[in-house]
Amino acid sequence: MTSLYNVWRRPPHLWAVPVLWTIALGLWGLSREESVWRDEAATWQVAQRSTGDILRMLEHVDVVHGLYYLFMHGLFECFGASTTTLRLPSVLAMAVAAGCVAVVGCRLGGPWTGLGGGLAFGLLPAVQFYLQEGRPFAFVAAGAGIATLLLVTVLRGRGTLRHWVAYGGVVLVCGLLNWLSLLILPAHLVTLLWARAGREVRIRWTVAASAALAGVLPLILFSRRQSVQVSWIPPLTWHMLIGPAVLLAIGGIGARLDRRRAGRLSVAAVGLPLLAVPQVGLVGLSLAQPLFVDRYVLFSLLGLALLIGVIVDAAVRATARRSPRAAPWVLPALLAVATAALLPQLLAKRAPESRVDDVLAAAAEIRDVKRPGDAVVYIPAARRDTRLVSPDAFTGLRDIALARSPEESGTLKGVEAGAARIRAAMLAQRRIVLVTDAAGVARPVSAERDRVKAAVLEEYFTPVSDGEVRGRRVTVYERLAPTP
Repeated sequence: MTSLYNVWRRPPHLWAVPVLWTIALGLWGLSREESVWRDEAATWQVAQRSTGDILRMLEHVDVVHGLYYLFMHGLFECFGASTTTLRLPSVLAMAVAAGCVAVVGCRLGGPWTGLGGGLAFGLLPAVQFYLQEGRPFAFVAAGAGIATLLLVTVLRGRGTLRHWVAYGGVVLVCGLLNWLSLLILPAHLVTLLWARAGREVRIRWTVAASAALAGVLPLILFSRRQSVQVSWIPPLTWHMLIGPAVLLAIGGIGARLDRRRAGRLSVAAVGLPLLAVPQVGLVGLSLAQPLFVDRYVLFSLLGLALLIGVIVDAAVRATARRSPRAAPWVLPALLAVATAALLPQLLAKRAPESRVDDVLAAAAEIRDVKRPGDAVVYIPAARRDTRLVSPDAFTGLRDIALARSPEESGTLKGVEAGAARIRAAMLAQRRIVLVTDAAGVARPVSAERDRVKAAVLEEYFTPVSDGEVRGRRVTVYERLAPTP
């Protein structure tokens, strides 16, 4: 067993293996058959606006994603709008996070811990989902990985002032991408206490953390004015806690196996707080206001991956005691078994059906059914994202409900006219194309404008074609009776 570890005493570029592994998983099926779902559609359409239009929009909506939108705007300007431009940054960000897991695991637990944890991170189902997602959550995971690596560097006595400056800066950027990522600070505080960090280290961490918090505080306060955006999140229920409980149980096994390093900096001292504190913290916040969505604390899976690395290391050590020659094959075998077991999920997450809907598929349907002079309406108004992502598909269609465009109004979906004006405009049409949600994902119509749209179509029009495609429904209506 000793010879086994001597070979890996100072692996020069061990982190590169999980990085390349994660990139390979991310590039596999990156376009999802050229599909884009509603959350990604928001990124797509905002990124194509001018910087001024984006800043004006952030005054009214989505300020929590402002930094990410501006970054993606720059990429869309340089490389054009495509699913590759939309998603490749998330792939690279997750690869950075996997590399950080590998480096931290290697420094604190040995090469098998680092390699096992880094490879496991890329395979986690939630990571697989957001690995190919045009949203900021992979960036937060990368930032959390870098911040944790910087903290470990300092706690091992190799840090300098620049490490603390970098730490505060990275946490600040993470907070600006998603202020719930600040839950990493209490997690790191637990690590400091667990590792019995010295007074000077604790003071410097407090200064860096306070500076980051102060930088994010204006965003937190301003975003409270836009809290209606999270009104869709349901109240916390017991069944929502099953997933986090499973993750904590797995992490607990890894932490228990790492007990030999208790009382000093170890994988458990870093990984367990990183996994548990954000999860528990989000549960606590959700008791005051419903906020429990797993992607908000996706970065906590860095801790889970580190603790899985401990389990891999324990398996290698146990095998080495019985058969030193077989020990190097433990990790490849475990990776092969895990990949085979997760293959159905890996394939499913690369299919268009893995998301609620597909904006581009609905746009293609519009191209097939529209006629010159047709009008178009959306129920709800948020389904206007179909046109905003694929404006060419709507050439010749008149958006009769829209009063102010999204760019002009500084919103995601624009501002529609009053219910009476929408009704009058609809009654003046011969054919109307309705874009709405498929029956399986549609919510009850609640807004007054949407109720009027539905009532006019039901009373004065008849459907002549009706198609559902990947979570969206496109129905063509023709006038049934003259205007009363």
